[in-house]
Amino acid sequence: MSKKEESEAVQAAAFPAGLEPGTEEEPEDADMKRAAVKQQIELYYYQLTEGCGNTTCSNQSCASSGSFPPLSKNDAAVQALELFKSKAPLCSPKPRKVARTTNDRQTTNGVRESISAPVQCTEESHKSNLQGTEKQGARKPKFLTETGLQEMLDGCEKDGSFSPVIRTLGEVFSSVEALKHSFCKAQPETQASEAGTEIEKHDRELSEKEIHKEDELTIDVDAVRRSYAALFRHNNSGVENALLNGLISLSPNVELELRYHCAYQQDPRYLNLFVIILENPNLHSPEYLETALPLFCRAMSQLPIKAQARLARFFSSYSAERLRGLVETIQQLITFKVLSGSFSRVHLVNDESAITCAAKVLSVFYIASILAGEVELGDTDEPDVDSLQRRRHGSSESDDGNQERKPTPLQVLEKEVGARVINCRCPLLPFTDFHNEPLNEQLEVDKDYTYYKSQLEDRFSFLNYPFVLTPATKSLALYYDNRVRMFSERRMTVLYSLVQGQVVQPYLKLRVRRDHIIDDALVRLEMISMENPADLKKQLYVEFEGEQGIDEGGVSKEFFQLVVEEIFNPDYGMFIYDEQTHMYWFNPSSFETDAQFKLIGIVLGLAIYNNVILDVHFPMVAYRKLMAKKGTFLDLQDSHPVLYQSLKSMLEYEGDVEEDFMATFCVGMSDLFGGSSTHELKENGNNVPVTVDNRQEYVDLYADYILNKSVEKQFNAFRQGFHMVTDESPLEEFFRPEEIELLICGCPDFDFKALEESTDYDGGFTRDSQTVKDFWELVHGFSEDEKKQLLMFATGSDRVPVGGLSKLKLVIARNGPDSDRLPTSHTCFNVLLLPEYSSKDKLRERLLKAITHAKGFGML
Repeated sequence: MSKKEESEAVQAAAFPAGLEPGTEEEPEDADMKRAAVKQQIELYYYQLTEGCGNTTCSNQSCASSGSFPPLSKNDAAVQALELFKSKAPLCSPKPRKVARTTNDRQTTNGVRESISAPVQCTEESHKSNLQGTEKQGARKPKFLTETGLQEMLDGCEKDGSFSPVIRTLGEVFSSVEALKHSFCKAQPETQASEAGTEIEKHDRELSEKEIHKEDELTIDVDAVRRSYAALFRHNNSGVENALLNGLISLSPNVELELRYHCAYQQDPRYLNLFVIILENPNLHSPEYLETALPLFCRAMSQLPIKAQARLARFFSSYSAERLRGLVETIQQLITFKVLSGSFSRVHLVNDESAITCAAKVLSVFYIASILAGEVELGDTDEPDVDSLQRRRHGSSESDDGNQERKPTPLQVLEKEVGARVINCRCPLLPFTDFHNEPLNEQLEVDKDYTYYKSQLEDRFSFLNYPFVLTPATKSLALYYDNRVRMFSERRMTVLYSLVQGQVVQPYLKLRVRRDHIIDDALVRLEMISMENPADLKKQLYVEFEGEQGIDEGGVSKEFFQLVVEEIFNPDYGMFIYDEQTHMYWFNPSSFETDAQFKLIGIVLGLAIYNNVILDVHFPMVAYRKLMAKKGTFLDLQDSHPVLYQSLKSMLEYEGDVEEDFMATFCVGMSDLFGGSSTHELKENGNNVPVTVDNRQEYVDLYADYILNKSVEKQFNAFRQGFHMVTDESPLEEFFRPEEIELLICGCPDFDFKALEESTDYDGGFTRDSQTVKDFWELVHGFSEDEKKQLLMFATGSDRVPVGGLSKLKLVIARNGPDSDRLPTSHTCFNVLLLPEYSSKDKLRERLLKAITHAKGFGML
């Protein structure tokens, strides 16, 4: 064959019928066609080299016919391309890596059939549930068993050749029907009964109840693991190649059957093959990452939601070590594809099917980790059920209409398994195990957010799978969402002004006095919340009376800082400060009205909405309650640690609880003003003693009273104000309670080394300027309070943003030559202006004076 003809044959293999060079086709369809072409060429190759196994074969292109001498591998490969191009006939049954003749074709114990004929799934057999038959000489499909495979390995080791094992693995692991029947818990007998074939008998042995049982598969996982261990114990490269090539051949067929033939609905045991493949201990090796594992993930991503839920329940029974191994394998695939790909603003990671399908597969393991963790099914703490349902499904309205958002794939899977992520206090694997740093660094968050909002079927958004994203990435997505809403409100204001002919304020403008900041701010916010709550969705603009500062973000930061300081002042009596935990909790005996707590909730919501970090110190239960979860006994450990230890000791006490504790179902309370009161936890509780039998009830009722009932009035008002600002935000969809705390309060790690690495320089300064070097030497020697003062001076907030100080993007600019002027800053833009001081001592003196006495805004 000439070079030109060979090139044409190769081109035919690369571009099968219907996919010519230069034409456009869906990448997935193109990949499947190429896989089919590759498989077809392989059949020609093995027909030329191994034959069909029929000694009376009349096919002139088959080695079993004896019409041509044995071919070398290279000659056979070239001839296979030629046969494919000419659409030459294939023997029936088609060859599949079998021997040239039927000599030495004794039945092996590793499979339940004679291997004198290869495994074949024809259209007719698929219609009959892919069941083989022995009648009139027809062959039966294979499936592996642990005992049989071990006997085959022993025989191969004795004979010194592993060819039978390799051939059998290639056949079984490339056949859907064979693989899904392998390693089942109910072992079929060696001989088929007269009533049907072995697989039919196998089907009968597995009762309908077992097959459809929601939380159990018919696969014997321990047998699978032992079989893999036995296979790899011999360190034979042929075995590994057989498994690898089998997976490459299997995956496109699985994808097609799931997508178009509803294979899982026809036979729930279809899930068995996914478990068998995922148990391969070498699945993470480089050989699989390139082609086999991406194809497998694409196939697995086609599973219907019920199948995904069933797999999640199954994997929830895994140990943390084994589940972590599966997660790390998929994470390694995502990382490999991200680092080896060439992505840009045009070609996004969202367009790489290997990455997106891997994220879908990872969601199954994520839910499995949730199910295997400490899951609570407590009642909701949300009085407004409609509002709760609206927020659980994302924004209630789209930006261009009143259409409700569809639930995300993760929300649908949560509903199917009957467990929400927020109900899980401690998953089997840490949440951080599912974050993928390379993916987060490569992700174009603005583009991904656009895909998220569009909800188009052909656009994948990682925000629908937020568990793979870090809090820093999700906070950026939330920032985009908030800005879009602000711009939408501004646009609607302009349109309203044009139509009505009235001048309407496009911003939420607050004009306050520093000495009366609470009175001015809360009164104004109260008026807005009553007259036009929609104005709270506008961009905040703060103006301090008598000051020249223009609010580009910095003035708002100081406004929130001052408001929070005043609100949590003990003189107001709205919150109780715990000296041990250094946290605040709602005062059940506060004299303030519900409106005051509602306004505090509005302030907290506005801070999130305007991307401002606050110095607030609530226990975690407060954020859980904001997400409609009731406080429980376990929450006391964080909010009331002394009480928690006391109640815990009661639960663990082995003596006479009634006599030794002498407690009743009654709670004594004391307020900030020295008054005391009692509350019965149940009817006639003062006369009901706490005993061994009812102590758990007592502890639960006690915690419920402290965290829920005693502060119900105050917290409901606080939550109502918070949701007046955030009700249409995807806040609860993106973030867990601990991440919301991080979003509001910032990161606790003051890593100024990271800040130094991320800082930019302007106005003549560089990283090597002497003043800059002196500045960082001084800063690294500051106390933590001085570092907070510096942050407050330069950025308007002493809090560390989500993701750490490296996300702050500080700019240090030269502000003229040496002088006696103090350093200044543009807090709206995080710009610190430093004169080029002549000495380090002078820089220290000027800088400390500036950050210590920094209040108010002026014009430079």
